[in-house]
Amino acid sequence: MTDIKPLSERIEIIPRKKIEDSRGWFLKAITGKEQGLPEHTGEIYTVYSKDGSSRGGHYHKEATEWFTLLIGKSRLELKDVRTNELMTIDLDAEKPGTIVIPPYVAHRFDAINNIPFLVLAYTDKLYHSNDTIPLGI
Repeated sequence: MTDIKPLSERIEIIPRKKIEDSRGWFLKAITGKEQGLPEHTGEIYTVYSKDGSSRGGHYHKEATEWFTLLIGKSRLELKDVRTNELMTIDLDAEKPGTIVIPPYVAHRFDAINNIPFLVLAYTDKLYHSNDTIPLGI
């Protein structure tokens, strides 16, 4: 067992950047570029909304996203940009579930009763500005 390096030499701490604005914050937990990941890994990130702010309001041409509400309540507004079909899903962290959003479906999370919320998300594609198209829902 003496061949094992100490933890201080085996554990990696990766600094992260929290992007904040008046609505809350956004933080990528996995960017998909970390060493030691499988050949294909997307991004894992969190989205926090404070004071009843909405988050999202866009769609992707290529990326699929998985969203799980961790804290609070949120109304998820969806719109298929090809058919204009609308859908609303009320989310509650006390009744956890993961919502899978395919490409060409615009999505926006709205706070319910101004209660802050926290979402954990995964996307199968690394971020590229050409794949994030703003759209008011």
